[in-house]
Amino acid sequence: MNGILNVYKEPGFTSHDVVAKLRGICKQKKIGHTGTLDPEASGVLPVCLGNATKLCEFLTDKDKEYEAVMLLGVETDTQDTTGQVLRQLPVTVSEEEVRQAVNSFAGPCDQIPPMYSALKINGQKLCDLARAGKVVERKSRPVTIHSIEITGLELPRVRMRVCCSRGTYIRTLCHDIGQRLGCGAAMETLVRTRSGSFELGQACRLSEIEALAKEGRLQELLQPADSVFAALPARRVTAEGQRLLENGNPLTMRMLETEAADCEQDGQNVQDGYNGQDGQRAVPEDGAQVRVYGLDGTFTGLYAWSAQQRRFMPVKMFL
Repeated sequence: MNGILNVYKEPGFTSHDVVAKLRGICKQKKIGHTGTLDPEASGVLPVCLGNATKLCEFLTDKDKEYEAVMLLGVETDTQDTTGQVLRQLPVTVSEEEVRQAVNSFAGPCDQIPPMYSALKINGQKLCDLARAGKVVERKSRPVTIHSIEITGLELPRVRMRVCCSRGTYIRTLCHDIGQRLGCGAAMETLVRTRSGSFELGQACRLSEIEALAKEGRLQELLQPADSVFAALPARRVTAEGQRLLENGNPLTMRMLETEAADCEQDGQNVQDGYNGQDGQRAVPEDGAQVRVYGLDGTFTGLYAWSAQQRRFMPVKMFL
């Protein structure tokens, strides 16, 4: 099977656990997830099957949205409440001070990744080093908090909704807010409500996925690979370009149809986007990307126009 499953990861499972269970449910090995969630966290975890595993790098880059509860007055070695308490402090800050501190983190900022994370340094995971009692220097990394909103405030607990860029650690965000307030903080709970275009409301639990698989209806849950690129124009290859497409070779403009009606996938009309005035074909901008479909309408690859080569060059093939 090829496509994307929007999985609801329940607390207690690692992202690796989810993939391992799905391999058994789907009876295939080629499966990969698109962004690690902490074992005690829950929420959206897009999982790619078959040739859609080539999408993992694209989906990992997408913005994420979370709902988190931050507990003030405590610091732990993991930056969440599952870790060993390092110190506890009285919470004497006012609600207004908390609001100002939380809001100050909106926008670009630098984060130092926590030791308890899956990042690797010199080939070793930080979490493995941390469990061995080792602490190594980590470089700060730029991240962006697109929005941060307090949705509930009952000190010492603060409920927040955060929309952020790839690579943002909500645990570290809580820790840093606690540092700014001077009373320390740790993340108590975390739910990922969105990953790119995949939302919590459409996510399915492993038990639901397994039940459908037993009924032979698992295909109903799979989203096609090209849905990730729905915002891009789509082109159908001509007979002349079919062989080149099958081998992942560059394509000239004349090898791609320009009529939107020539390409229809899953009942959706495909937009061309490259017709100029009076029906003349316009030259795309350098780097402009398109979805390319074979003669039979099967999504085959993502291509980008090269002004230098004057051809559409393959970006990622989904043969």
